[in-house]
Amino acid sequence: MTVWAVAFVGAWLGIGLPTDPAYAFVWIWLATIAWNSERPWRSHLRFARDWVPVVLLFVVYNLSRGFADNGATPHAMELIVADRFMFGWATGGEVPTVWLQQHLYRPQVHWWDVAASWVYFSHFVVALTAAAVLWLRDRHRWAAYMRRWGFLCAAGLVTYFIYPAAPPWWAAQNGLLTEVARISTRGWKAFGMHGAGNVLNAGQIASNPVAAMPSLHTAWALFVVLFFLTATRRRWWPLLLAYPLAMTFTLVYSGEHYVIDVLVGWAYVGLTFLVVGLAERGWAAWRARHPSTKTQRPTDPT
Repeated sequence: MTVWAVAFVGAWLGIGLPTDPAYAFVWIWLATIAWNSERPWRSHLRFARDWVPVVLLFVVYNLSRGFADNGATPHAMELIVADRFMFGWATGGEVPTVWLQQHLYRPQVHWWDVAASWVYFSHFVVALTAAAVLWLRDRHRWAAYMRRWGFLCAAGLVTYFIYPAAPPWWAAQNGLLTEVARISTRGWKAFGMHGAGNVLNAGQIASNPVAAMPSLHTAWALFVVLFFLTATRRRWWPLLLAYPLAMTFTLVYSGEHYVIDVLVGWAYVGLTFLVVGLAERGWAAWRARHPSTKTQRPTDPT
């Protein structure tokens, strides 16, 4: 495991943090090999076999998001109006992103910028890591997790095509808001880790700028927490629930999302658990009514 950790830190500082699904999968797979090095290679290859379709789906998902930008003007003004309606009374009529940057954003990097960068990066590894742990410990729960995660991503992707929406930084660039800086990765500069965000920065440049509604960053964070919440002691619930709230602050402060994007993302999580849960119960009921008949060997008359 020490060898893996040294290699990971070296790649992180030299290439960048693993924010691409395929790149992140390779590191997670290598981590499972290092953690369970005593297991036969057949077990490690089985992990790759089960995960390759999942990784390919996420690669297709990332590529498909780019096609959601079909050249039409994205929705932006109604999101601004929604945030001003909800919070304008407390922010002097500004959207929360503008208000937060007016009060917190400075040329020098502060501790909250560092925390925001790490929280933002966690989006790319927490859900994948949780899935990897489930695969190692409980394949049945892993399958349930993947069904819900896949449904959530599919619902978000469909929405990006139906309702392309732009984030606050885009609105500021196009004159709909006062100046908004896109600062989700600036925290690493405080430690001189300018290369740490290389992959993420490149991904942001190539990403679809109209995939703001819903916010799957906060949706994934809430999804992971809710999936494990009932299996966790209640004294840890406040700590777990702080994660999606921290992600919300990060995205709104850094100019990546409006609060309305976050709220819709949370609603999608609730819809995901409801729809997939009903589908699973319906499938179980159908299986109970139609049990598979096992072929029995004919008895020997003698």
